[in-house]
Amino acid sequence: MPSVVKYQAINHRGHRGKQKREQDEAPLDPAKARELVFKRAAKLLAARQRSVAELREKLSTTRGATRAIIDEAIARLSDYGYLDDAKFAQSYASLRLRERPIGRRRLQRDLWLKKVDKKTAETALDEVFEATPESDLIDRAIAKRIRVRGKPKSREDAKKLFDHLLRQGFEFELVSDRVRALAKQGGED
Repeated sequence: MPSVVKYQAINHRGHRGKQKREQDEAPLDPAKARELVFKRAAKLLAARQRSVAELREKLSTTRGATRAIIDEAIARLSDYGYLDDAKFAQSYASLRLRERPIGRRRLQRDLWLKKVDKKTAETALDEVFEATPESDLIDRAIAKRIRVRGKPKSREDAKKLFDHLLRQGFEFELVSDRVRALAKQGGED
């Protein structure tokens, strides 16, 4: 007897699923689609800040979304002040630098991954690195690495530090100068 009940439950769930699929496939009227897209955009922005292109990409998967409806939602959010790539790029870059010291190249790549256009990203990076020079950031990164792993004692340790700093996005010349200076200091101690 339990097997029959189990079969009926499966059959019932399958039937409900089919009804839901049919509802999802039914065309939406434009007003309902606008409402759904705008609500999803508001939810996505409430979770965290996003660039315009990033939000556009997320909204394109929303049911009933068309290019015109997405553009309308983005325009409304921009008018309300919730969506601004320049502010997003500036706040994202300054927050990342406060969290941990990273170089300009790494931050530039991160903004590119967030789909911020190149000109806006460069402006934000110029502002952020004007306030906190990259030379100060690399000193912080080196100090942190030394606290965690100790001073490089061998050429291999120096190479690991060098590679770490390059991965963090610092310029090759700056990394090279700082690691050489640190190696010379280590030789004097």
